[in-house]
Amino acid sequence: MLLAFDTATPAVTVALHDGERVVAESTTVDAMRHGELLAPGISSVMSAAGVVRQDLTAIAVGVGPGPFTGLRVGLVTARTLGVVLEIPVYGVCTLDVLAAEAVDRGIVTRDFLVATDARRKEVYCASYDERGQRVEGPFVAKPADVDRKRPVVGRGALLYPGAFPQYLPPENPSASVLACAVTEERLTLLDPEPLYLRRPDVAPPGKPKRVS
Repeated sequence: MLLAFDTATPAVTVALHDGERVVAESTTVDAMRHGELLAPGISSVMSAAGVVRQDLTAIAVGVGPGPFTGLRVGLVTARTLGVVLEIPVYGVCTLDVLAAEAVDRGIVTRDFLVATDARRKEVYCASYDERGQRVEGPFVAKPADVDRKRPVVGRGALLYPGAFPQYLPPENPSASVLACAVTEERLTLLDPEPLYLRRPDVAPPGKPKRVS
């Protein structure tokens, strides 16, 4: 039984896959409450599927890129569960999950971009071919500096329509897609380490000034 979840975007998304299909899923969109929503989401899907923690055989988690706080919630939870249950933890680039869904749903038919919100008026971005294979990125950039001639999947295009006039869904990643893609070995697996791409907003205080 594979437990999959992603907290790299405003969506806290969780799913369970039994090796053949997704048996339960839950998604809540709230950019400020990742820490409050992930554990209940996991409990909800496990209860719906009638399983307990000991039934889990692996974990798949989105590693971003994404904002520091939300991303950390998912990665710490995944690694903790992996250690406690002694099961493997597989990381997947969150942008790859969005690309996979766009291809699976037939939304894209040519090369395209995936862009998510990086805050500071920037986006996390990567480029993909028509099969959903990543060919460049991920990287962080100003929307105006990104190629606007290609269709763009993800919330980044909705936030900056002037820079990305060719928005395509999905807006946020789906744990169900993550679970299916990992089970079917369609995505590159990574270590469960965060793809921050830049330093967090909070920094250690500098050396105190001398008082005269």
